[in-house]
Amino acid sequence: MAKTKTSFFCQNCGNQAPKWLGRCPSCGEWNTFVEEVVQKDEPQKGSWKVSTSLKIAAKPRAIQEINFQEQARILTKDAELNRVLGGGIVLGSLVLIGGEPGIGKSTLMLQIALMLDTHRVLYVSGEESEHQIKMRAERLENKSDNCFILTETQTQNIFKQVENFEPDILIIDSIQTLQSSFIEAGAGSVSQVKECAAELMKFAKESGTPVFIIGHITKDGSLAGPKVLEHMVDTVLQFEGDRHLAYRILRTTKNRFGSTSELGIYEMLNSGLREVSNPSEILISQRDEDFSGITIGAMLEGNRPLLIETQSLVSIATYGTPQRSSTGFDAKRLNMLLAVLEKRGGFRLGNQDVFLNIAGGLKVEDPAIDLAVCASIVSSYEDISIPSTICFAAEVGLGGEIRAVNRIENRISEAEKLGFKEIWISKFNAKGLDVNNYKIKVRMASRLDEVFMQVLRK
Repeated sequence: MAKTKTSFFCQNCGNQAPKWLGRCPSCGEWNTFVEEVVQKDEPQKGSWKVSTSLKIAAKPRAIQEINFQEQARILTKDAELNRVLGGGIVLGSLVLIGGEPGIGKSTLMLQIALMLDTHRVLYVSGEESEHQIKMRAERLENKSDNCFILTETQTQNIFKQVENFEPDILIIDSIQTLQSSFIEAGAGSVSQVKECAAELMKFAKESGTPVFIIGHITKDGSLAGPKVLEHMVDTVLQFEGDRHLAYRILRTTKNRFGSTSELGIYEMLNSGLREVSNPSEILISQRDEDFSGITIGAMLEGNRPLLIETQSLVSIATYGTPQRSSTGFDAKRLNMLLAVLEKRGGFRLGNQDVFLNIAGGLKVEDPAIDLAVCASIVSSYEDISIPSTICFAAEVGLGGEIRAVNRIENRISEAEKLGFKEIWISKFNAKGLDVNNYKIKVRMASRLDEVFMQVLRK
């Protein structure tokens, strides 16, 4: 009989050690090591199906001898999900979806399961009963005869049902509730999550069935469980948003079959999640008059151009050290832009509180939004409003110069489509750009002061 082994795992990053350690040498966290059983007297560990057939050992092959075929994909009725996944669901892929509690992960996956009415979908829930899932399904507008529900947490029992049922798509809600009989540890522990994910991955690759896994997240917003879980899966999706707001964002952080910079936007309604085909219209506030500190910037998320609203409030610091606060924008980059405005623009912002907000709950990383941020800050500082028909698309350098950004044609076309009359870009984007092809007026500049002289006029 095999001897049972135990080991210590870091509950934060999944690092393994033969003995208990006070501080994890991998992530640096304290008191996170927990002892768990790593081996039991059971065969077939890490396997989803008992097999007695012999397999021929793999041999090296020249890369030119390997036949290449495009990955087969399943197109859903959800265009946002298709875009985020890179063009649809890849057969045999393992997709991990994470998000805060109550953000709508289960609603999204149940809605997708009901939309796929031409495919047999097995929805496995370890958190809710059949009646709870049925109540949620009644609120959704989609109806399907090919969506089946299974409430089970033991992976071996799940795979027995899968062998008999043979689904086209498998959905697991959630990975933290699953438990394998090959591991003597509680559900949600590091060893259980790794083992269950390994069995699901083996099943997906051998059967060619796409598997969606819903995962929990930690307090800092990262996916719960060992970091190796994200390395094992093919795609990692983050479902983000404020539960007090109606809009949700589906973002890709890892994708072996497509781009990692795509973005899907949904609106949470009583009848489920509605796709937002034109996000720029909801990200720009509707207002009767122009206010100082508000500008519009043209950014890119993957292949999609977006026009977003940047809001700034600059006021004299009355409580000592000036505050620098940003929501949806990198705080370090905000400090850099403030230093550029102070040094190159001559604006005395050292004794001013500066608050910056990206409307709509988006987190912006595109440097093309720099010019819109600078114009917004100066507009609030001077208390001069910028017309709502003007937008900006350029990066700002440390010398106060306006730098070119990529795919400027897409940004201009999006601004023109939404009815803007003027867009400011870098003059270094002029190469190969025919401004006569656009109805919108394309203004070019090389330095910040050139923009402010033209835009900030009473």
